[in-house]
Amino acid sequence: MRKSVKISVIMSVYQPASFKNLRLAVDSILSQTFRDFEFLILDDGSGQRTYRELQKIARQDPRIRLIRKEQNRGLAAGLNTCVRLARGAYIARMDDDDISLPERLEKQLRFLETHPAYGFVGCCAGILDGGRIRGHRKMPKRPKKEDFLPHSPYIHPSVMFRKSVFEQFGGYCESRRTLRCEDYEFFMRLHGSDCYGYNLQKELFYYRQERASFKKRKLRYRMDEMRLRKKGFAMLGLTGWRTRLQILRPLAAALVPSGLLYRIKREMERKNHGTDGHSQGYRR
Repeated sequence: MRKSVKISVIMSVYQPASFKNLRLAVDSILSQTFRDFEFLILDDGSGQRTYRELQKIARQDPRIRLIRKEQNRGLAAGLNTCVRLARGAYIARMDDDDISLPERLEKQLRFLETHPAYGFVGCCAGILDGGRIRGHRKMPKRPKKEDFLPHSPYIHPSVMFRKSVFEQFGGYCESRRTLRCEDYEFFMRLHGSDCYGYNLQKELFYYRQERASFKKRKLRYRMDEMRLRKKGFAMLGLTGWRTRLQILRPLAAALVPSGLLYRIKREMERKNHGTDGHSQGYRR
């Protein structure tokens, strides 16, 4: 392994729901058109079966660096560990059940190297449900503070950062109050510090969102998100009745049955045709 690379891809894994999806996710990174990267995979205190599977995966390519933590500390801590160990000038996120299309790293790197005003870059995505694309997520090109009101205007596992962003503004917040909202807090904090991102208007990513993803979060997570929204929106200077309503959004979501929420999201994404033509070709 060389001491320096252009990009460090980071992925934290804890008891993945499907080893098949995990291998698909890893293979999608190893198949990138841009080759000068390392792939840090952190086993965040999973069981022996998961670790053995990750060892098998790591043996297939010398660019994979497998890191193991004996105790599960959560996504934010796992990603912060990966960032500290990363050798690349750019940090690309990846999750263990999503798919990066072959040109994702190449196109995101090219954007950041030619647009120094931006600290990070994401993209639009197809929505994976089982083995097919059921919808599309078109993200705002240049997110503004108002775009944070409904939800994060970036798909976290699709984003590539300059490593200097973490060095200047710190990493992910590891507080239990931000569990399941680590990315939302981080992106709001960056915008509040005048560090802005961009979303390429191409589908370079497939984001897995199946019915199981809509299982109800515990009420304490909803309450934590409400507190996070209140604090983050104030930092961004968002005020008014619309802001107050959006602070209550997590509580409203808690009252909607998960099956109905899944159907609503599915219909919204089916109508969103923000695609560059890649998405219909995916089959497992």
